[in-house]
Amino acid sequence: MWLVVVGSRRPRDLVWALLAAIGVALLGLEPGELTWAGVGFALLAAAAWAAYILLSASTGRRWPGLDGLTVASVVATVGMAPFLVAFSGRGLGDPHVVAAGALVGLLSSVIPYSCEITALRTIRPSVFGILMSLEPAAAALAGIVVVHEFLTGLQWLAVACVIAASVGATRSEARIAVPAPD
Repeated sequence: MWLVVVGSRRPRDLVWALLAAIGVALLGLEPGELTWAGVGFALLAAAAWAAYILLSASTGRRWPGLDGLTVASVVATVGMAPFLVAFSGRGLGDPHVVAAGALVGLLSSVIPYSCEITALRTIRPSVFGILMSLEPAAAALAGIVVVHEFLTGLQWLAVACVIAASVGATRSEARIAVPAPD
């Protein structure tokens, strides 16, 4: 959300950011314990998401096609390999575990990141940041279908605020450029 505020060019952008902030605040009205560590981790996560969005946008502009994503994925895999070997136990020798890990990697990283880097070539990172806020709504719907967890009225209002902000930011956005064909 801070990315939206910092990257805003029009007052209308700030309205969408405020609406998304209201949605997030409504979710925070639920009773619970607030700790400094939790607040710190939330701020760290927000900074990491902002960095991810800005770096992905830069990678998308600098590398053709999905080359930048490929290089980043290989570097991440090589960087994580020693930890995988050290802490995997005997699972690494089981072909089913390796196949399941490859499938999880494909479905949770390669496909979504490919879509995101393509989107970041055509829209501003600030708008992309608001669109990323739709993920909790998708998670809420998955929760209903998969584990039969239903949201309260206040939680649905919060989700509606975030969705409205996402739609508003998207509808008022002019495209940056049409991506070059690969």
